[in-house]
Amino acid sequence: MKQGIWALLALVACAPRPAGLELPGVSVRALEVAGRDTVLFAGSGGVWGCTFDAGATWFVDTLEFEGVRPEVRAVAIAGGAAVAIGVGSPGLFMRSENWRDWEVVYREDGEGVFWDSVDFWDEREGVAFGDPSEPDAGCAAVALTRDGGRSWRRVGCEALPAALPGEAAFAASNTNVVARGDRAWCITGGAASRVLMTEDRGRSWTVVETPVVQGGAMTGMFSLAMWSEEAGMAIGGDWEAMDDCRANKVRTADAGKTWTLHQPGEGPGYRSCVQAVPGTEGQELWAVGIPGIDRSHDGGQTWTHLPDSSFLTLRFTPDGTTAWLAGRGRIAALPVR
Repeated sequence: MKQGIWALLALVACAPRPAGLELPGVSVRALEVAGRDTVLFAGSGGVWGCTFDAGATWFVDTLEFEGVRPEVRAVAIAGGAAVAIGVGSPGLFMRSENWRDWEVVYREDGEGVFWDSVDFWDEREGVAFGDPSEPDAGCAAVALTRDGGRSWRRVGCEALPAALPGEAAFAASNTNVVARGDRAWCITGGAASRVLMTEDRGRSWTVVETPVVQGGAMTGMFSLAMWSEEAGMAIGGDWEAMDDCRANKVRTADAGKTWTLHQPGEGPGYRSCVQAVPGTEGQELWAVGIPGIDRSHDGGQTWTHLPDSSFLTLRFTPDGTTAWLAGRGRIAALPVR
């Protein structure tokens, strides 16, 4: 009997659960969850939405500025305000106090502009990460806010490690930057797949090599999960060889100073997002991507695969009871256990 995501849902049909949303023709890679009931998402064509009652009702609208409907692949919640970032040129950073009316708080035009992700240390300080672009093509794009996303400052290349030829980043699931404590980690991919690190909230930066697969246009790390300031896992692989799991997962136990291959040749291949269930210290992991959902209950030593379950990104409620997933044309919720 074929077991997929909908079979799993049928097993818990009698239990109350959050409700998803169908979004035909919309690709959703930006998803954020606050509390048990609040979900914010955004996707292609400027489509965005939110729920404050765990999906019983949804508000869905379209962002448009000067005739541009930005493709949004990064969202965050900071001090109660919603923040969204559009990829491509113009790169638009948008903010809403009331989750209805948006304003552009930062704009970047030019060849190669491509912002990938955003995360916040707290209600005021946050970091956005993107591909190398003009006028500072010699380094990755990093922008900082110190006022809850009301204004942003691009970090100059003199303060950042130089980008290697062909090194970029993937706006696959808004998880290639993670901010925790005073640290942040930004993962790159392509011709080189490295970790840019700061230990002082963006005031200084270093870079660390990794053994993950790299060298091709669509290879490297796509997603990072840090379940403490010391420990985490990055996942990715080769988008053009999704079954290849020989060198697509790496882990750190020293705050990102060193990275080692995890389970080479075993476990899931290419995935666009990995997250740890809150409160499990990395023992319970979910990884999602076009090939399906994979779950581990032992820190990534063994995995259970759910076919027919293609999603691009996921987030957990803070209490670790519900997984929200988004992808091509839909948002869904699954019970964690």
